[in-house]
Amino acid sequence: MFKKLGLSIVLFASTLFASNTVNVYSSRHYDTDKELFKKFEQNTGIEVKVIQAKDDALIKRLETEGANSPADVFITVDAARIQRATQKDLFLPIKSQILEEKIPSSLRDEQNRWFSITKRARIFAIKKGSGLENKEFTYEELADPKYKGQIMVRSSSNVYNQSLMAGMIAHHGVEYATSWAKGVAANMARSPKGSDRDQARAVAAGFGNIAIINTYYVGKLAVGSDSDKETVSNLKVTFPKFKNGATHINVSAAGVAKYAKNKENAIKFIEFLVSNEAQEIFAQGNYEYPVISDAKISDLVASWGTLEDDNISIADLGKYNADAVKALDIAGWK
Repeated sequence: MFKKLGLSIVLFASTLFASNTVNVYSSRHYDTDKELFKKFEQNTGIEVKVIQAKDDALIKRLETEGANSPADVFITVDAARIQRATQKDLFLPIKSQILEEKIPSSLRDEQNRWFSITKRARIFAIKKGSGLENKEFTYEELADPKYKGQIMVRSSSNVYNQSLMAGMIAHHGVEYATSWAKGVAANMARSPKGSDRDQARAVAAGFGNIAIINTYYVGKLAVGSDSDKETVSNLKVTFPKFKNGATHINVSAAGVAKYAKNKENAIKFIEFLVSNEAQEIFAQGNYEYPVISDAKISDLVASWGTLEDDNISIADLGKYNADAVKALDIAGWK
């Protein structure tokens, strides 16, 4: 009897501990996220335990841990990485009326294995004084020889460029996209190197006229060092579009880990991340776009103009990643 009682006490204590915890694996590294985790703890009494690492390292960890993984939630960035985690069966399909109603179908998995929690757009930062500041661009025209020596962009190994290429494939097919990438490579002002921010700095310094960059990096530069603030003062943000679509977007997404021990807490946590309160913290603190329609974007981001999301789903971008990587290599985009 005492053995049974002792076992019951242990099981009860274990359940009690679990009910007050959510274990998060996240590849995001922003102060806004830490703020949100604290708010969730204050609102619910559920403790958030976080392990941060790069996407591939976390995906590998989840695979290796299998059923022994303590992870309840996995947060990753970019369509290709979301697709990779989905293909490896690392997410658990869930039911949540809140998530299904708030998040458009193009921004979540059709089986509810993951849900977008923030958006960013891949835009052009144009050198002021170049004569291009007020031009309405398409992504396709970057392959036009008239832009030779004007484009600044990072390496094809960068997953954001791979997803942009996947968008081009989704719209036009592999053959067209490969030809387009060859044209862009021929128009680069220099061999790709550095981060998105480095492309913006180089354009502001006069090494080219068009930097391909994610929107939130412009926001980070705008509140950075004096030299970075000067960089932004010399740039004009413009929202290019696909010829038969709109502006390319990418996301951060969250899903309940396949072997989550605290499934209900995990669902509550993701639902919190798409609440108005959380979405506006993402937007104000990290210059990202909300995934829900009624959350306010930052004044700085609003000052750049109106974002119209492309009509390609995030899942499709992930689906075409392998084709994009191969096409970029064939095109000679270093």
